[in-house]
Amino acid sequence: MTRTRQLALLWLLAVCLLLGHNAWLWAVKRIVPDTDIMALLPVQERDPVLQASFNHMVDAAQQRLIVLVGAEDWDDAKRAADAYNAVLAARKDVFDATPVNEQTQSDWLALFQQHRAVLLTAQQEHQLREQPAQFWTESALASLYAPFAGPKLGPWQDDPFGLFSGWVQERAQETPVRPRDGHLFVADAQRQYVLLPMTLKMPALSMTAQETVLPLLQQAVDAARKAAPQAEVIQAGVILHAANASAKASGEASTIGIGSLIGIILLMWFAFHSFKPISLILLSIGIGCLGALSVCWLLFGRIHLMTLVFGASLIGVAQDYGIYFLCNRLSADDTLDSPALLKRLLPGLGLTLLAAVIGYMGLALTPFPGLRQMAVFSALGLVFAWLTVVCWFPALIGSRALKSGGLVRVYGAALQRWPLLRFNRVSLVGAALFVLVAGYGITRLGANDDIRLLQNPPKHLIDDQIKLSKLLDAPTPVQYFLVRGASAEQVLQREEQLKARLDSFVASHRISGYQAISNWLPSAQAQAAHRALVEQKLLADDGPLQAIAAQTGEDAAWVAATRERLLAAAQPLSLDAFLQSPASEPWRHLWLGENNGVYASIVALRGMSAASAPQVLMAAEGLDGVQWVDKVAEISSVLGRYRQDMSWVVLGAYVVVFALLFRRYRNRTWRVLAPTALASVVALAIFGYTGQNLQLFHVLALMLLLGVGVDYGIFMQEHPDRRDRTPWLAVGMSAANTILSFGLLGLSSTPALQAFGLTMLIGTALVWLFVPCFGISKEDPHD
Repeated sequence: MTRTRQLALLWLLAVCLLLGHNAWLWAVKRIVPDTDIMALLPVQERDPVLQASFNHMVDAAQQRLIVLVGAEDWDDAKRAADAYNAVLAARKDVFDATPVNEQTQSDWLALFQQHRAVLLTAQQEHQLREQPAQFWTESALASLYAPFAGPKLGPWQDDPFGLFSGWVQERAQETPVRPRDGHLFVADAQRQYVLLPMTLKMPALSMTAQETVLPLLQQAVDAARKAAPQAEVIQAGVILHAANASAKASGEASTIGIGSLIGIILLMWFAFHSFKPISLILLSIGIGCLGALSVCWLLFGRIHLMTLVFGASLIGVAQDYGIYFLCNRLSADDTLDSPALLKRLLPGLGLTLLAAVIGYMGLALTPFPGLRQMAVFSALGLVFAWLTVVCWFPALIGSRALKSGGLVRVYGAALQRWPLLRFNRVSLVGAALFVLVAGYGITRLGANDDIRLLQNPPKHLIDDQIKLSKLLDAPTPVQYFLVRGASAEQVLQREEQLKARLDSFVASHRISGYQAISNWLPSAQAQAAHRALVEQKLLADDGPLQAIAAQTGEDAAWVAATRERLLAAAQPLSLDAFLQSPASEPWRHLWLGENNGVYASIVALRGMSAASAPQVLMAAEGLDGVQWVDKVAEISSVLGRYRQDMSWVVLGAYVVVFALLFRRYRNRTWRVLAPTALASVVALAIFGYTGQNLQLFHVLALMLLLGVGVDYGIFMQEHPDRRDRTPWLAVGMSAANTILSFGLLGLSSTPALQAFGLTMLIGTALVWLFVPCFGISKEDPHD
């Protein structure tokens, strides 16, 4: 058995294993691509508590679905909301809704009523310290006798001074939502809305959940509008954004993959007028995809949907190796068999693979788990496709298996008319002009590292989210204060110090309010101080309670009983008791608990504008354990830093590739790299002239362009004589397919992928234009 046949059989065995593993993944394990956009974000490098706080906020928001059903008339809004809710109520396996009735309100108040005497607002605490006894006597009598003295939460004797009622009213100000007719009510100037908060019982980022939930939501919207045709339905939740991203990514993957496939088939047909080369190229690409999927699953335990979108275009580079072999087989002498031809081509093929893998591995140096997976997927795809060409093509393609089409002759003839770079006055003048024009374009480049470029949700989802946030005065989950301490008590005390500063920003309308655990659970220190104030200022023997008894005709027994009742409700409220009560459910996400000996909590801000942020974040200055967190700004700064770092990595990669190629090409090595380098410079200049801002994904594309463009330089320098049209044909066909793949990626609706695709599209086209100019002729004295 020949060596060629042995290699072919061994590779057949490996491919059978890949087919079996892929069949098991899809048919038995039924894998579903991951759609979590957070997988594309940088890994937190420095601070595990900070990362835990962000994950905590995101996880808390992830399973929520908030719906507002509104109409001008309250009855219409209720009718539409009931119709909407009826559709979802039938699926208790999917949605979990908290009923709103008198019992839930009673359960909510029960815990706090047991500790009402130690729950004071900042204003009440100030009044207890500053106001005379007469103030509190008059307040209690007004509460007892005035017909419109405000809401009372229980018998007057339980809260004669209105402290607990005032505390509850302040807590109610943390949200504009109010109970009304068994519903949750909120309104703006035009409509009255019923709020329907729900929790998903299925993972919001699961495609199965999205396929289940979205049709149900549409049915519910239809039912609401049928019940009240003028009703407005506002929906917001992570699942809506995830479903939209999944649908776009799936559509783009199909478009890019099918477009690349059609392009390859057409080009191969026009070049070779045979289905055999087409089938072999598609076979190498298919095995590349199967191998990349199998190994990535083994390495990562999951596959991100964006990896498949990215790989759908990048794996198209894998056809370079097959095309290079086929073009050389087409032009080779019939007496040279395919195994001998492969042996001749193997050094160049090996270098093209190595250069491309270096380009892809540049992506793996980023802090993005998603991008690392994309890089590994694409690099593995190239390796498996390259092995398919090396192991199978010599055995499957004989010396007389191919014939050239008309495209080969017409395109090949163009090489003779292509300009050739020489060291003369014209070239020097052209080089000087190039430096001036390209240099000016590059100086016009700006930079934009905003993390929001990773996602581009549709306008209606953004509009709904903005409107809902305004109506509910909801805090953002990506900007907050992180409070840490050695104990839970220290965290609560530090929260109270921070809130004292934030109150001035509330008063100046820079923020509308804040959410904090200590709003509901004062520190033990504060509770002890509150009890002492109540005892000293209200319950003393000659205090307001005694004066009230004198004016209402009550005796000493009444005073003692009332005092005893109030002190019984002055026992400390513990953290465990609060967290286990139904009242804590909306606020539990603010408490992070203990992490490696550090306790932490979150203070979330409501109604903060971008203009107010620089002033508000100053509230943390000088407070131990208090840190301002702006996750969008932080990740964007990481993107900016990695954009700069990766720019140096690109330059370093050129040095590495030059050293790698020098042993084979010697004084011609610069000719291999120059087309790609010049194409990169021109692409950046074009972006500068067109006003595009540079971002990390432009730089990552330049890294990959190095791996792709060097292939074309190697093809041409392996056959430096311009009379040999074989490398020119290989370069043209490879570039055409790569341009098609990345051109389609440039149509992506995701700005980051679009930037990547456009950079590769322009860069690849320019490399194709430049690479013949760096060929040599036998008469060139410099080579």
